[in-house]
Amino acid sequence: MTDRGQQGRTTAPNGGRVLRPRDWVAPVRAMTRRLNSDHPQQASAPAGPQRSPVVDCALYVDGRRQPGDWRYAEALAAARSAENGFVWLGLHEPELAEMTAIAATYGLHELAVEDAVKAQQRPKLEQFGEVSFLVLRTARYCEHAELTEHSEVVETGQVMLFIGPHFLISVRHGDACRLAPVRADLETKRDLLLHGPWAVAYAVTDRVVDLYLEVADRLEDDLDILEADVFDRQSSGRIQRIYQMKRELVEFKRAVMPLQRPLLTLTAQMNRDVPKEIRRYFRDVQDHLSRTVEQVNSYDDLLNSILQARLAQVTVDQNNDMRKIAAWAAIAAVWTAIAGIYGMNFEVMPELKMTYGYPVVLALMLAISLALYRWFRRNGWL
Repeated sequence: MTDRGQQGRTTAPNGGRVLRPRDWVAPVRAMTRRLNSDHPQQASAPAGPQRSPVVDCALYVDGRRQPGDWRYAEALAAARSAENGFVWLGLHEPELAEMTAIAATYGLHELAVEDAVKAQQRPKLEQFGEVSFLVLRTARYCEHAELTEHSEVVETGQVMLFIGPHFLISVRHGDACRLAPVRADLETKRDLLLHGPWAVAYAVTDRVVDLYLEVADRLEDDLDILEADVFDRQSSGRIQRIYQMKRELVEFKRAVMPLQRPLLTLTAQMNRDVPKEIRRYFRDVQDHLSRTVEQVNSYDDLLNSILQARLAQVTVDQNNDMRKIAAWAAIAAVWTAIAGIYGMNFEVMPELKMTYGYPVVLALMLAISLALYRWFRRNGWL
């Protein structure tokens, strides 16, 4: 019986052994499968260039950005080898496959990766081992020439932050808050960057909340215009505009209100993940957020008051219209009553034989109508 290790072999004329084709085809196929599994995107990649989700990848050591173009895996290895280094990887609307590859390198949790790709999350702060996951909703005021029932007043988006010991990954969805100005400003503040990834988290959060303040101030101007139009008797003051403004305010509230709890957690004394100095900066952000929350609540109350005032105006206008209709109907009733009486076919009726009976009755109806008209005008019915 032939041994399995000797199968597929043959003997050369000189006594040596020659490998049959199947002895070298199997290792080649195995190597091919391994290469394809390591690079699955190469087989299905389109011919045209693909958009890269990486906006910027920078390595910071001792608060200074290191020169050169870094790949995220190389930058992470260099940051871990440095004494005081970290990576800021900026992403814009990554796909699931791209985010999964980055997550494998940086050790991100699959649930956080799924949230970062879907971008439909409430502001929150979650902890996955040594990595903190902070979700922010961004907002930006949309310029418009006139407030209508179809105007977009507030544009929202999302920014997710993965904060680890040696890295910060920012995932941005939408254009409500661009992070390039934040990076440029932060790179001029070495003392702040020395605190590592949480300094970047503070700078991004501060930028988001500053945009909240700008949106709130601009919304106040729109509310002033809306309020003036409602109480202007020459303006129509359509209720649809008030409802549209209220919907935009609700969208803004969804970004602002839930962020209070994550900031409260970041500023808590028991939070040891955030450096003590950075917690002080986060308290300043929390103060700005509290101011925005107060403004949003006051705007909500003001919009409710404007809506109630407009509904009351509509009711009053309807009552005025009904009074006018009733006044004119009363005037017309005089003519109808007198004409109806003299229109009855009776032979014996007063003043039927009078020579001037017809003009006298017309004059009487006109006099009564004028008297009623003056009385209605004096009482504000006409």
